[in-house]
Amino acid sequence: MTDMVDQAAALPRQNSKPVSTVWSTFWAHRWFVLAVVLLLGLGGWQSVRVMLGPAVVVDQVRRGDLVETVVASGHVETPFRVEIGSQITGTVDEVLVLEGQRVTKGQPLISLEARELKAAVVQAQGQVAQAEARMRQLAELTLPSAKEALRQAQATLLNAQQTYDRTSQLTTNGYATRASLDEAQKTLDIALAQKRAAEFQVFTASPGGSDYVMAETQLNQARATLDTAQSRLGYATISAPRDGVLITRNVEKGTVAQLGKALLVLAPAGDVQLVLQIDERNLGKLALGQTALASADAYPDKRFPALLSYINPGVDLSRASVQVKLIVKDPPDYLRQDMTVSVDIEVASRKDTLELPVRSVHDLTSGQPWVLGEKDGRAVKRPVRAGIRGNSHVEIVDGLGVGDIAVPASSGLVIGQRFRAVLP
Repeated sequence: MTDMVDQAAALPRQNSKPVSTVWSTFWAHRWFVLAVVLLLGLGGWQSVRVMLGPAVVVDQVRRGDLVETVVASGHVETPFRVEIGSQITGTVDEVLVLEGQRVTKGQPLISLEARELKAAVVQAQGQVAQAEARMRQLAELTLPSAKEALRQAQATLLNAQQTYDRTSQLTTNGYATRASLDEAQKTLDIALAQKRAAEFQVFTASPGGSDYVMAETQLNQARATLDTAQSRLGYATISAPRDGVLITRNVEKGTVAQLGKALLVLAPAGDVQLVLQIDERNLGKLALGQTALASADAYPDKRFPALLSYINPGVDLSRASVQVKLIVKDPPDYLRQDMTVSVDIEVASRKDTLELPVRSVHDLTSGQPWVLGEKDGRAVKRPVRAGIRGNSHVEIVDGLGVGDIAVPASSGLVIGQRFRAVLP
């Protein structure tokens, strides 16, 4: 019995040695064992990856609002520019404005030497004063004198007529001689002639008479001469024809201003237009009245609205482009002439439509677009029909539905290749 107990007690001591030996052997080769495990795991993972294909981030068809725009760059200019010159030849006495200055209508811009012009005005004023004096002389002296002479002539004629009548009666009765009657007739004829002369004097001095018309004509001519002289004197001060900004100055003090030579160029205040060159391929998308958003390159964070107002009927062959113009009704203060701008013209829009990122649509401009979809874990080609195209998304009219996926063209997948779709 004692021997059996001793044997049982001895068994653990005999088994403990092999376990310790195995653990020591494993610990001594632990890095090799770990490397084998990692290699086996990596091999299994690679086998699964090969069987399932690479993981690819895909795009998904969604509903949204889409706007198609035509993007172009151009410059700012006013619908027209006003060249300001002199209406007379003269020497510039003073330039009153600077280039880039904002001016208002009627503001003096340039003054010319005006001594001769002022002398011409003084001379014309003297001629007007003489003509007015002649008119007053007719009204205050000549006409009243003529009327008084007419009254006297009428009285003399009446007296001569009465004398003639009495003499004629006496001659008939035999109390007067024929000589007396002839004398009375002569006196009557003279009185009648004096009356007619007095009437003529009154007529010529009255409105419509020759003296009056001549005096009135002289007065009108003198006043016209004065107006001309004053106008020429006014031309010595060149003023702004309207509100605006002076964008060019080609004159200095001492310059001889000549007719037909532009001294200043004014950009009128008000509407501003944007002039762009659009690729002729987009011509069919443009229409008058389309809205746009523009921004100056100097102020890219500030955008302002514009309206398409002009499409050139011709195409620039050298650049294969079409010139268009957009009106800015309320231009911001920071806009300057010839400033470079970028414009997005809205040519189409869709509400609540199917859209997909452009990057996932192949051959979009060929007329036969398609996408790489997914079926049974493999990439398959799916033809689609595209609609309008936004900056980053395109409208899907047919071929895909909401939730369908498409592989970006940059993924490198080919048709039939296995892959695992991963949504962003």
